[in-house]
Amino acid sequence: MVGIKEIAKKAGVSISTVSYALNGSPKVTEATRARIQAIADELDYVPNMAARTLKRQQTNIIGVYLADYGGSFYGELLDGIKKGLEAQNFEMIVCSGNKSHLFIPERMIDGAIVLDWTFKNKEIEQYADRGHFLVILDRLITHKNVRKVLLDNRGGATLAIEKAVACQTEKLYLITGPEKSYDGQERLSASIKELERFNIDHEIISGDFTEPSGYRAAKEIMVKEPTFPLDIFALNDEMAIGVYKYFKETPYEIGKEIRLIGFDNIDISAFIQPRLATISYSKHRWGMLAAEKIIQLITGEETEDDHIYTSFIDGSSFPENEQ
Repeated sequence: MVGIKEIAKKAGVSISTVSYALNGSPKVTEATRARIQAIADELDYVPNMAARTLKRQQTNIIGVYLADYGGSFYGELLDGIKKGLEAQNFEMIVCSGNKSHLFIPERMIDGAIVLDWTFKNKEIEQYADRGHFLVILDRLITHKNVRKVLLDNRGGATLAIEKAVACQTEKLYLITGPEKSYDGQERLSASIKELERFNIDHEIISGDFTEPSGYRAAKEIMVKEPTFPLDIFALNDEMAIGVYKYFKETPYEIGKEIRLIGFDNIDISAFIQPRLATISYSKHRWGMLAAEKIIQLITGEETEDDHIYTSFIDGSSFPENEQ
C-alpha cells in the first residue's frame, strides 16, 4: 500500500508538506495541494484511517448498530441520524454483527447508537465503563456515558388496545416480536395488561418482526378455526403486511372478516388497501434526537434521556363492529 513517504519522494517535498496538503491545511498553497493530490491519485493512495485516528484521537464517525437492515423501517430513522450528525460535521457508519463491535474499543468510531437487541447489556456497560459514549434506543441502562432515547411502546400498545375495546373485540390475537427485543416485550406486556383490565380474551402467536413471520402467524391462527370477526394486533407493521399477504390467498378480507392493527406506521401502511390501522411516531425525530445526544456526550455538553411519543392512525383494516 502506498504511503505518504512515496508521495513525498515523487513530489520532491517533505512528508509534512504532503500531510498538510492531503488534510486541507492552509500551510501549503493551492497549487502545491493540487499537485500533491494529483500524485496521490496517480499512486492510488488510500488514507490510513487507523493511523489518522491515533494521531487525532477523533474520527468524527458514529457507529449505528442495527440487528438487521431488513424491511422498510430503518430508512427514515437512519435519515434522521444522518442529518443530525451532518449538522455537527459528523458522519455515520451502519453496522451489524459481532465483529463490528470492535470498532468501539479500537476507537475507529467516536461513539455508538444502538438499536440492536443482539447487543448484550453487559457489553454496553463495559464499553461505557472504559469511557466510550453510547446512545441506546432499545433498552434500559443507566450510566454517565450512556443516554437513552426510547420509544413509548407501552403508550402505543395501549392506544391499540383501546381501539380494539371501542370496537367491541371479544378475542384479540397478539403477534409478538423476538423474545429478546425490548420494544417487542414492552408492547406485549402493555397489551396483555390492558386486555386483562377489560377482561378480554387473548392469545399470543409468536413472530419475529419480519413479514414472513406475520404470514406464518396468520396461517397458525386460521388452523385454530377462530370465530369472526377475527381481531389481530401485530406488534409491528412488517408482520401486519405478512398477515395481509396470507389473507389475500383466502376468501376472507382484511377490514371485513379480519380486523387488523399494526405498529410503526411504515410508508407502505398508507398505501395498502384497506389502509392499515397502526401506531405512529416520528422515526426521523427519533434519529435526530439520537444523533443530538451522542454529539452532546462526545463534546461534554449537558444532556438527558428522552422519549419518542406515539399516536394512533385510524385505518379501515380495523373498522367498527357492525354486528
